[in-house]
Amino acid sequence: MKKTVFLLASLLFIQLLSAQQIAVVQYRGGGDWYANPTSLKNLIAFCNQNLGMSLNPKYEVVEVGSPDLYRYPFVHLTGHGNVVFNEAEAQNLRNYLIAGGFLHIDDNYGLDKYIRPAMKQVFPEFEFVELPYNHPIFHQKYSFPNGLPKIHEHDGKPPQGFGLFWEGRLMCFYSYETDLGDGWEDYAVHKNSEATRTKALQMGANILMYVFTQ
Repeated sequence: MKKTVFLLASLLFIQLLSAQQIAVVQYRGGGDWYANPTSLKNLIAFCNQNLGMSLNPKYEVVEVGSPDLYRYPFVHLTGHGNVVFNEAEAQNLRNYLIAGGFLHIDDNYGLDKYIRPAMKQVFPEFEFVELPYNHPIFHQKYSFPNGLPKIHEHDGKPPQGFGLFWEGRLMCFYSYETDLGDGWEDYAVHKNSEATRTKALQMGANILMYVFTQ
């Protein structure tokens, strides 16, 4: 097992030094994994322009059980509905995250009751932990002293950022009750104000900056 994890970590490191391409996770269960189709495109452009990154402007789609998952140092999962992992998919995602991959889960309203049991399959030994406002992910190029910005009201609850850790390393960040992805979308989709979209993009940039520099 340790040898396998080492090899996977080596593969991820090689990928990090080369293409720097990110992906959306495709999952089963009927949930709309394809929600927010313009969001990553805009986030990538924002990061390349404002953080000096060299991310591939085209993001990919990767199935959660595919070996191609290891090609991407950062993957993004979103949606409103059901999320289902079979045993092989859960194990694949677990190995990917332990090996050094990073998963950002963005609640697009209604995802919470599905994603928590799905991730419990992946890491039955762990619970999501709310990150304190002084966590570095909130203080990269852009500082968010009160944690996640509120992008969409939904239930009116305060936004929360949760994490899963492996040996002290944040490997999964779950943004809840904020809907960052809606804020990353083209203006015409939700007609968020420029200030709201900027906050969403800045927080997204912080997440990617944290992933690529930690």
